[in-house]
Amino acid sequence: MAEDRIARASLFLASGTIVSRLLGFLKAIVLAGVVGVAYSQSADAFAIANGLPSILFAIVAGGVLSAVLVPQIVRASVHADGGAAYVNKLLTLALVLIGAATIVATAAAPLLVLLWGGSNPSIVPLATAFAFWSLPQIFFYGLYALLGEVLNARRNFGPYTWVPALNNLVAIAGFLIFGFVFGFDPTGQRTPDDWTAAMVATLAGSATLGIATQAVSLFWFWRRIGLRYRPDFHWRGVGLRSAGRMAGWTFGMLLLSTAAGIVQTQVVATASNQGAANAAMDTAWLIFMLPHSVITVSIATAYFTRMSEHGRDGRHELLLHDLTSAARTVVTLLAFASVALIVIAYPFARVFQSGDFALVAAVADVIIAFAIGLVGFSVLFLVQRTFYALNDTRTPFFFTLFQVLVFTTLALVALATLPKEWLAVGVAASTTIAGGLQLAAALVLLRRRLGTIGIRSVAVSLGRAMAALIVPAGVGVALVWWLGGFEEGGFAVSDRISALLTMALVGTVMAVLYAAFLLLFRSPEFRALAVPVVSRLRRR
Repeated sequence: MAEDRIARASLFLASGTIVSRLLGFLKAIVLAGVVGVAYSQSADAFAIANGLPSILFAIVAGGVLSAVLVPQIVRASVHADGGAAYVNKLLTLALVLIGAATIVATAAAPLLVLLWGGSNPSIVPLATAFAFWSLPQIFFYGLYALLGEVLNARRNFGPYTWVPALNNLVAIAGFLIFGFVFGFDPTGQRTPDDWTAAMVATLAGSATLGIATQAVSLFWFWRRIGLRYRPDFHWRGVGLRSAGRMAGWTFGMLLLSTAAGIVQTQVVATASNQGAANAAMDTAWLIFMLPHSVITVSIATAYFTRMSEHGRDGRHELLLHDLTSAARTVVTLLAFASVALIVIAYPFARVFQSGDFALVAAVADVIIAFAIGLVGFSVLFLVQRTFYALNDTRTPFFFTLFQVLVFTTLALVALATLPKEWLAVGVAASTTIAGGLQLAAALVLLRRRLGTIGIRSVAVSLGRAMAALIVPAGVGVALVWWLGGFEEGGFAVSDRISALLTMALVGTVMAVLYAAFLLLFRSPEFRALAVPVVSRLRRR
């Protein structure tokens, strides 16, 4: 019954994530129509500025919330008041810190833009103008994460994954208004000197208004389940010191990730207007994150509260059972997603990138470089949360340090050796290689901590999935080639509609073949996923 509840929760979370991500894709398509993607200085300037709030929020509190807040709330739930007093104190402290950080960051916008994008002076003034409007998002990211993680800890998972749809709807409306008022620019011909204050405010302000709407809407869901937030500034004597120790290691880990992010942004920014750069990296990462968010995050979110309970009670065998169960499902689904993204990368890129085939290829090659590492990235996500459930944020700091050192070295090698048109691909490949080595280190450290961790069963599931993908991948590549997906003027990349049709056809054929081979190989993971769906269809 517990597994069924988790499965239902995962499906509900996935459905919300799918809606939000599809709207996120629509938002990215509209934005690409407004400022372009590859070879666009305007798009790269906006990508740098609009990426700053999420990066800085992650430094201040982002990972701390998932690593610390949920486990601490679960532990506080045994108190007589159900943990309400603790939650109010923790939220008050967090909001004060995030509010102060938002004010400081907004005031420091020029310095932050230089730190992240100063390697290309031609886009710095426009990126700075965007940043003044974008950086207030930090507070609303924090508010959304705080309110949402409390809901997750109370097993009310839905709102956290569904309300981002509101953010995307508001931003889409704002971007469309910008396009109709100031003009669309799908190939990125508008230069930084062409932008006015009104244009900057409309584009960046729309993005910030979307984040604010997403955050404030969660108060309504709090009230629906009887939660009330009352500011409480009495922070002593309630065990916040232990939360602070955990947060310290997570904060250090986020600083490491941010350092890697600065290296990536600075390196890739040198290629702006000469090849795929920051906007293309953001677009490829958005595509890469779709299957991860829909599948891995949904499964991990549904499992995490129970894993935290197992960690709290010292039931490590149950904790590892949850980890391996989640990992087997993830590798079975994400192996298909990884291969499918590689096969349809060129049509997928055409959905976002207008212009000739060289522009499309510039974005597609970055997608491929990221997609190779999708399975490892998602399994690492599960392993990290296993350490968090064990109240251990120290160990993730060290395997993240290892990853950052590897990535930084590879990215700098790419900068020194690759031509500008291939630089973004090299940096994306560096991310994939470093992430794979980070996963290997994390598994070694988890095994040292807990002994046998069941990695063999996960490897068997992955091997079965890859064997089942041989024929679907070959058929998919043949279909894309037949439809002209790898050449100038081919149907698959001639326009957005033909690209979507190609993706739908190829994706459907590959999925059907993959399911058939999983059945042939008697995959228990596929059976566990398929039986509830078939049963529901029969009842209908």
